[in-house]
Amino acid sequence: MSKYSQPPAERSDVSTDVSTVSLKTDPLRTISKTDPHQCSLITKPANCLPFSELRTHHPRLISFDSSGARPMYNPLVNVLLVDDDEDDYIITRDLLSENRRARFSLTWVATYAKGLEMIGQNHHDVYLLDYRLGEHNGLELLGEAIARGCTAPIILLTAQGDHEVDMEAMKAGAADYLDKSQLRGPLLERSIRYALERQQAQQKIREQAALLDVATDAILVRDLDNTISFWNKGAECLYGWQAAEVIGKKEHLLLYEQAPADLAEADQSVAKTGEWYGELNQVTKDGKEIIVESRWTLVQNPQGQAKSILIVNTNITEKKQLETQFLHAQRMESIGTLAGGIAHDLNNLLAPILMSAQLLQLKISDQRHLQLLKTVENNARRGAGLVKQVLSFARGITGQRTVLQVRHLIREIRHIILETFPRSIELSTDIDPNLWSVSGDATQLHQVLMNLCINARDAMVDGGTLTLSAQNIFLDPNYARMHIDADVGPYIVVTVADSGIGIPLKIQPRIFEPFFTTKEIGQGTGLGLSTVRGIVKSHGGFVNVYSELGVGTNFKVYLPAVEHFPIPSEEELEL
Repeated sequence: MSKYSQPPAERSDVSTDVSTVSLKTDPLRTISKTDPHQCSLITKPANCLPFSELRTHHPRLISFDSSGARPMYNPLVNVLLVDDDEDDYIITRDLLSENRRARFSLTWVATYAKGLEMIGQNHHDVYLLDYRLGEHNGLELLGEAIARGCTAPIILLTAQGDHEVDMEAMKAGAADYLDKSQLRGPLLERSIRYALERQQAQQKIREQAALLDVATDAILVRDLDNTISFWNKGAECLYGWQAAEVIGKKEHLLLYEQAPADLAEADQSVAKTGEWYGELNQVTKDGKEIIVESRWTLVQNPQGQAKSILIVNTNITEKKQLETQFLHAQRMESIGTLAGGIAHDLNNLLAPILMSAQLLQLKISDQRHLQLLKTVENNARRGAGLVKQVLSFARGITGQRTVLQVRHLIREIRHIILETFPRSIELSTDIDPNLWSVSGDATQLHQVLMNLCINARDAMVDGGTLTLSAQNIFLDPNYARMHIDADVGPYIVVTVADSGIGIPLKIQPRIFEPFFTTKEIGQGTGLGLSTVRGIVKSHGGFVNVYSELGVGTNFKVYLPAVEHFPIPSEEELEL
């Protein structure tokens, strides 16, 4: 009696529900009971051969196609059954032939050795292994097959219903574990289908992982606590750490000597928008500093909850070095000669001005005059700072960045304007009392605002109104998409507006070009606005201009705001 709960079919009905019987001794010979012309390949017609005789001539190696009259576009699933009981084979065949959703071709072998041999040939899509196989068992065959590289799903069949065997089979790598006493056609078909679907999904994952490994970019995945869970070959090449060394480690502890403030902003951005893009300074295993172009994408679970962050890093260190060299050559060509030629003489001119202003302050008691002398001294010192900065610019050295308040700069510039600009120019200021701070070089930003104010003065030869304003603004994605230099986030916008003659529309695209000027010879070098744009861009900002002939011009300077910093007092500001 079979180990199945239902009785085996009669042998005389073996071929009743199958359309073809294949003789596997010669894989080219297929006997069809519906095709009498092929019967010459054996001594009797296929539909006259009893099942026992087929087994005698072709020992225990039988295949059938259970398709019946089903459409041929259904995929054919090749199944290998390893079971030492012939009745179990018949029942398995009948269960599969009942199916109307798929077409199965079943091959049966009865021994452990033959099963291992057939599995090694890798000719089947799925394997059904009986638990009891003489001296061996299905678990042993399962383990040996996987050890030899079998990747097709393996389903273990048993009449025992033993939970411990079930757990052991799943741990060993079985795709499923079925109790023969509960087995029915739909259950068997579903188990095979799910196993194949899982295998296909796993194969796609392996293929995608292989593609990630051949990518030259460093690709890593970390969870929301910065713990690394994936590290591709590109990351191994870029950073020097092998995957086994970094899985489970904290990303920021490996890749940064000191976590930059940009990381917190990046985390906030990816949490809000699902992505972030920017440049990061990182270190490799051997301590080498590199610059990467980093793209972050938020990965969510099926419920829409944030699960991890996919990071793709491209090494742009060499690119940045080449850009620096190119820009350095351009700077040297345009202002290097000028800076080297006038720096010494300009310092000689500023030294007696500083000395005289300091001495006069000791001899004059009038407060108004003292304030004027203080203004002279401050601006002479600022001039010395500009000379130093021009030299630094020519040598490729950046200024010192601190957290500062732009309203303090505007107040100083307001004082200069009131003391030095023509009385025909009326000054108006509008500063947000809660203006955000920025990170920048105070001398450079002072130069930006002063240059714009001087241009405004020159545009109002007959007088007019000069307006200085500073407001907080948050740039949304729509605005950022329309302005190439803008990013989504908090900014302050400083506006320098005049009621002068305006800028002709045809020359507006050229006003930021170096050495382009509309002023008379000797009244301007054409470097003012190009310097303004360069300084603002180096601070991560951008400049927009709006002008109309006969109405006036507005220059708007956008600077990224610094959040979570206390606003420094005027006394703390160092220019």
